[in-house]
Amino acid sequence: MKAFLLYPERDFDWQRPLPPQHQALIQDLELTTLFQAMARGDQFIFDVSKKVVLSGTSDPHVIQYRQHILQDCLHNAAIVREIYQIATIDKRRRWMGIYGSYPSGILSGAVEMVEMLMNLLKKLKQIAAERAGQFNSAGFRRLFAMIQEELDDEYFAIVQNHLKMLKFRDGVLLSVVLGKGNEGTGYVLRKPNDHDQNWLERMLMPRATVYSFRLHPRDDHGARAIGDMKNRGINLVANALAQSADHIESFFKMLRIELAFYIGCLNLAEELAQMNAPYAFPAPAASSERRHAYQGLYDICLALTIKQRIVGNDGAADGKEMVIITGANQGGKSTFLRSIGLAQLMMQCGMFVAAESFCANVGDALFTHFKREEDATMISGKLDEELGRMSEIVDAITPNSLLLFNESFAATNEREGSEIGRQIVSALLAKRIKIFFVTHLYELAHGFYRHNMENTLFLRAERQEDGARTFKVTDGAPLKTSYGLDLYRNIFG
Repeated sequence: MKAFLLYPERDFDWQRPLPPQHQALIQDLELTTLFQAMARGDQFIFDVSKKVVLSGTSDPHVIQYRQHILQDCLHNAAIVREIYQIATIDKRRRWMGIYGSYPSGILSGAVEMVEMLMNLLKKLKQIAAERAGQFNSAGFRRLFAMIQEELDDEYFAIVQNHLKMLKFRDGVLLSVVLGKGNEGTGYVLRKPNDHDQNWLERMLMPRATVYSFRLHPRDDHGARAIGDMKNRGINLVANALAQSADHIESFFKMLRIELAFYIGCLNLAEELAQMNAPYAFPAPAASSERRHAYQGLYDICLALTIKQRIVGNDGAADGKEMVIITGANQGGKSTFLRSIGLAQLMMQCGMFVAAESFCANVGDALFTHFKREEDATMISGKLDEELGRMSEIVDAITPNSLLLFNESFAATNEREGSEIGRQIVSALLAKRIKIFFVTHLYELAHGFYRHNMENTLFLRAERQEDGARTFKVTDGAPLKTSYGLDLYRNIFG
């Protein structure tokens, strides 16, 4: 049995390593805030949410598959949470560690484990029978159909009968062949005699010749010998039932992992609803296209931090390979850049995004190159550190990836920083890498603007006549000033 709630035809690869530069993504986009909101203190949901969000897919069909499942979860939150609780069996008693490695112990533990798992499967079957009609996504419909088809009443009756026999309340029936030196070999566990015969059938049935003996109560050596014979006879059955228990348990483990992501999404949706903050399901386009259109796009991590709805941005960059953002200091440029990166990650893992509407092409990967605070432990200059991180990105980045720059190459003078930025950006564009670049380097921004590049969109953080910031980012050509005097007046009067 397979859950298939994250991919249509395969399980989620829990052991897959996180993508390169994931630590930079977590730091630059403040993703820990997002994971904490999804987890609500549950470390398992935190770990799964982190893994799924950072391991997004570039297949629009898979993204839409997950979106439909998430929409079902939002419409049936109580049922989905109930299924998740059923699948959460990691804290229950584990039979392998308790009953040891002897066949009799393994068999006894496996019987107990399977009995417990059967009860969980019955609960799942009841939910599937009663609630399947409330779900419309292909993922949930397939899951519920599989449960109802494979777990019918006959299946449970057969399993229950086998488990009853494997408890050996009437003793263990074995056959054995005498080998060399009269040593037993070829131990086989036999099906118990049929006790469903009436008294007349038992009376008339011919009796076979039976040779028997009884052990003395203090015959410890004989008891150990009989126990060894029993273990050899039930060894194959014990291993087979243990494997069956592992198989059923693995289904619940994967169901729990995949549902944990959707539980995290439900938690996040409830957080946003409390702030009256909008969210929408994005429209993913193929990675070969260049699409970017949004309404009311905002930084979800900032909203979760201050616990209130924040200003969103509207815009469109369809057909553009690069977006350059300039404008006033403290005008919302970095916040806007983070909202772009967060929306891209959330879209590509199948989530809703923090916007009223959002459409973008998927990327093969997402990278960030943000400015870092001064570090007294650095053994080289700040520009060296920036270029070193840029070199690591270049080694890992592939065509159709998305790269976010935030105040990069500003650790040197205007002319040198602009020239470094121009050469790096030009090389990246030639490799079909999509770029969003926040910069105060006027020569860099104006150089691209002066060449009237049709594949570039220029945005500017708004500033009102009195110096007030609206935190809106709109179309606008680069300006020579970033209005640092506004900040000076606010601080010094």
